[in-house]
Formats: sequence, structure tokens, C-alpha cells
Amino acid sequence: MKLIDTGLTKEQLIEKANKYLIDTAARFDFIEERAKGMYVYDTDGNEYLDFFAGIAVNNTGNCNEKVVAAIKEQCEDVMHTSVYPYTIPQALLAEKVCETIGMDKIFFQNSGAEANEAMIKMARKYGVENFGPRKFGIITARQSFHGRTFGSMAATGQPDNGCQIGFGDMTPGFKYAKFNDLESFKEAIDENTIAIMVEPVQGEGGVYPGTEEFIVGLRKLCDEKGLLLLFDEVQTGFGRTGEIMGYMNYGVKPDIVSMAKALGGGLPIGAICATSEVAKAFTPGSHGCTFSGNPVVCAAAMAQIDELIENNLSENAKEMGNYFMDKLATLPNVKEVRGKGLLVGVEFNEPLSSADIKHGCVDRGLLVTAVGKSIIRMLPPLIVTKEECDKAYNILKEAVEALM
Repeated sequence: MKLIDTGLTKEQLIEKANKYLIDTAARFDFIEERAKGMYVYDTDGNEYLDFFAGIAVNNTGNCNEKVVAAIKEQCEDVMHTSVYPYTIPQALLAEKVCETIGMDKIFFQNSGAEANEAMIKMARKYGVENFGPRKFGIITARQSFHGRTFGSMAATGQPDNGCQIGFGDMTPGFKYAKFNDLESFKEAIDENTIAIMVEPVQGEGGVYPGTEEFIVGLRKLCDEKGLLLLFDEVQTGFGRTGEIMGYMNYGVKPDIVSMAKALGGGLPIGAICATSEVAKAFTPGSHGCTFSGNPVVCAAAMAQIDELIENNLSENAKEMGNYFMDKLATLPNVKEVRGKGLLVGVEFNEPLSSADIKHGCVDRGLLVTAVGKSIIRMLPPLIVTKEECDKAYNILKEAVEALM
């Protein structure tokens, strides 16, 4: 729907949205009307180079043609059914994901937070059923982010962050250890621990990649202690870090892995994959989801994964990520550039404000996001080219210099 079709001005529509929508985000001051490839367009005709990708969702580009075609075709057959019939898209996607990432079983949901909730539930149930009623403890990393539902919020290792403030007692059973510090995780294990849960790259925590020593060490530690290793790949999955899944960069395999965002090609979907042994913890009634494996979303996800693989976008993420990070290191007032693939963070020396830099970029036609007080995070579609990286760099440089 075009703005002109509503009979409203831009200001009237924004006023209407502000009147009725519950405010949980600091919005940009424009109305996104359409998007294609590497660009987003607003109702005033302005063009924005997209280095946000809907928060790591549109990995094959905005409104990828094959994804859109798959959605349209499936909508003409079945848009929704209950969880009881088999559907063709769900069965094919289950096979596609499991075979692509080397896992045994999958359960579909609607979002990343839901996927992490399911992963937490499966690990806890596995522990209680196999080792006793108190065997449900999970160790996560400080500065991690796993979602805003009650279980995933408790798993998030940022107790002083607004995410956890004002909701009363958190879900019990979680302990926090220092990311990239194997000894810290070893010390946190006790007789009630059943699992360790980490992001291969901390995104919301400031864009900190896991070191090989740490990630490989966690796998060895879990094997030695009889613990499950859980990876939250909601943001890092499906090509973002230079491999189809982030854990593939380290040559390890989790017992359970969560995913969402880029899996659906722009439609909402989440999932967990698990080994056959651990997946036995879920039986009829122990978990569920009305929209699990929605046929339209599964059709979109099939097209998205095909596009990622056929165009080798993981490799492009690796190449462009290295190229872009090398350029970003030459920006003025940079403290550090961090990332893996096309999950990139730039930390600036204070007093430069990441929020001011972000809005300066938006004003100049570049979409990025801010993390904390001084970090800019960028997650462009994996189809990005050197020319687009150069353009983003130049805009970012202008925005920074304007604040100095």
C-alpha cells in the first residue's frame, strides 16, 4: 500500500502510529515504503543504503525475487494449517536445514526469542529426565543477548540492562561467566549444571567474536563434564559470519542450536535443531506452537537457503567482511574494529556518541545501528559489493567528522 492510497500525509501517518503503537523502539523519522536489494526507499523518495538488513534478516537482499515468488506461489495453495497435517514446505525445509547444517532434528517456531526458549526448555528437560530434578542449570556469557521473553531474558547476561529491569525475579537456573574466558566457565559449573549456552559472536553485547580457543574449548569442556553445548545462532546463522552457521567457523558441533532472522528471508520464523538423542526430551505436549512450520514461511525459507547456497553468499560475506573491516580501521577516532564475516562493529573513542553517528548516517542515506554508547554495528545483506562497502565507509566517515 502506497502512502497516497491512504489519503494521509507522512506526518499524519506517523502521528497515528505514535498514538496507537506501544513505544518499545526509538524509530527513524521516515516511513519505509519499499525495498529492493541493497536499498530501502521512503515515502519522500529518499534512498538508503541498507547496512542493517532488517537486523540481520534480509541476507539475500531486500525482497529477493525468488523468495517473493515462493511466497506468492505457496499463498495460492495453503497459507496456514494446524500442526497435525504434514505439509510439503515444512517437510522439505526440515530436510534442507538439517542436511545443510549437519544436525538431526528440527522444531519450527516464529522468532529468535521463541527458539531460545525452546532450546532452554529442551536442555532443562533433558537434564531433569536423565540426571535428576535439580539438573537444569545453564551457564551463559556476560554481555550476551538471547531475547526478551522470560526464559531468554534470564539467560541474557546483562542484569543491569533495561532488558531485565522492572520485571521482578528472573527465571531461576542461570549463571553467567565471562565470554572468551574458558576458565570462567569452568569455575561456574556445579552439580546442577546441564548446559553451556553462548553466541558464536556476541552481537548486542558489542560485536565480540568467540575465539577459536574458547569455542573449541567449550566443546571439549562439555564433553568432559557430560554437559550440553547450546549455540544461539539467531543473528549469526545462515551465512552472516562467513559460514552457513557460525559454529562451522570453529569446526565444532552443538547439541542444540537456535536460529531465526535470516532463515525466513523476511518472514518470521525461528527454529531449533538438535541431535537425535537430545531431541527425545520433547514429546507430544512438552512443547508446541500454533504457527510451527507455517507453509508460506517455510516456502520462503527454502528459497532463501537455496539463494544463499547457489550464490555462495557465505564466501562473499567472508570476503566483503574482511575488505570492509580493513577500511573501517582507517576511520577517524576509531578505538577498535571487530567482527566476523558481515557482522561488523566499530567502537569509537569517547566522547563520540554511537547514537549521534547512527542518526548522522541515516540523514546521509545509510542505515546502521548503535550498540551501547560508542559502538556502531553493521549487518548488510550478503550480496553487498566492494563499491557499496566504499559508499558506506564514505558516509560513515562524513558522519563521524561532522561530530568532531
